[in-house]
Amino acid sequence: MKTNVQGADDAVVGLSGLSLPTTGFSRVIDRLVGWAGEVASALWTVLVLTIVLQVVLRYVFGIGSIMLEETQWHLYAIGFMLGLSFTELHERHVRIDVLAAGFTTSTRLWIEFLGIICCLLAFTLLVVWFAVPFVVSSWELAEVSAAPGGLPYRWAIKSFMVTAFVLLALIGMSRLTRVWTALFGTR
Repeated sequence: MKTNVQGADDAVVGLSGLSLPTTGFSRVIDRLVGWAGEVASALWTVLVLTIVLQVVLRYVFGIGSIMLEETQWHLYAIGFMLGLSFTELHERHVRIDVLAAGFTTSTRLWIEFLGIICCLLAFTLLVVWFAVPFVVSSWELAEVSAAPGGLPYRWAIKSFMVTAFVLLALIGMSRLTRVWTALFGTR
């Protein structure tokens, strides 16, 4: 099932029902986020294989592995965080369109515009603002798992917080340029 329909006028109609023209910036960012989403999708396969391996080792051979357990939640966290922006790109996030369905297209575009600025971008920038020192501290300490036999690179997983929310901010700015173009008609 295709979630976005691109017409001759280079506008994309997503699940929100809004026809938003693409911009040069949005096309570049959408491709970048699409690539990150594909990486996240591949990680789910690796996660399932890791879980199966963990189960077989534990219940068939009686071998438990903290490293495999931590690998599982690292893969889950990375896949989930990278998937945030991919979800926004394909408009698969939770939307409250019950009220908006009765609004004019112009009103819906203004709600989208203000929502992106006041909620999405404000939140992502706030998370990045507080995550960067957290990640830098983890890198400086060369943080490792506290569990014996755990993964040695805890700082790497923490770095994905910044990556994920920067991608989410970028996809928010991509959508903002598209909404701006729909509202004001400039490319």
